[in-house]
Amino acid sequence: MKTLPDKHVVVREHPRPDPAVMEDLSESGVAMVHEAQHRTGLLACYLRPIYPGGAVSGPAVTVIVPPGDNWMIHVAVEVCRPGDILVVAPGSPSSDGYVDDLIATSLKARGVKAVVIDAGVRNVAALTEMRFPAWSKCICAQGTVMASLGAVNVPIICAGQRVSPGDVIVADDDGVVAVKAEDAVHVADAAARLAVQEQEMRVRLAAGELSLDIQRMRERLRALGLEYLDRAPVK
Repeated sequence: MKTLPDKHVVVREHPRPDPAVMEDLSESGVAMVHEAQHRTGLLACYLRPIYPGGAVSGPAVTVIVPPGDNWMIHVAVEVCRPGDILVVAPGSPSSDGYVDDLIATSLKARGVKAVVIDAGVRNVAALTEMRFPAWSKCICAQGTVMASLGAVNVPIICAGQRVSPGDVIVADDDGVVAVKAEDAVHVADAAARLAVQEQEMRVRLAAGELSLDIQRMRERLRALGLEYLDRAPVK
């Protein structure tokens, strides 16, 4: 990727993956997608949904914000498209409430599916009532100012993971995982294969078989020295 000419930029356009692929990733869910891409891309587990039951996927619109300043989120709204997910990271750690129901109303009007933010959100009762999903580090009533610049649609580090514009974000009750745009088709296919395997396993477990036998664990356990005793030894 070419070096950006200045850190204070707004990139208006970037490629977005096939919507059908993103829908497949959403149906697979965060845990399955994480496994399918060799346990990579998982954002820190402190990012939690503000209400349960939300499940989304979509291309990332990325935002770098200064600590305690949400000006660039207002800027980012303009470049969002239907189906996007806004991914926000402060340049320094912050717990302030960057996103509220007013910003969410504007994002929803643009067709944005959700917000993922490595900081705080507020007015969560209103966000819940309007069913606008958000995954955040915390909930905090402390507001922000609009005084300093950041950047929109540049690579960022959010909750420990690098996220580039157009990467696929998958989020549900298990957390948030990022899939590189160029890997989306491969990961979706791998997740679909895993889903078939898990369903076959589920049927066998429901029929009473043990995972010890289905997955041939006994020999490995024995090799590591595990012993079965009919009774505890007398001391």
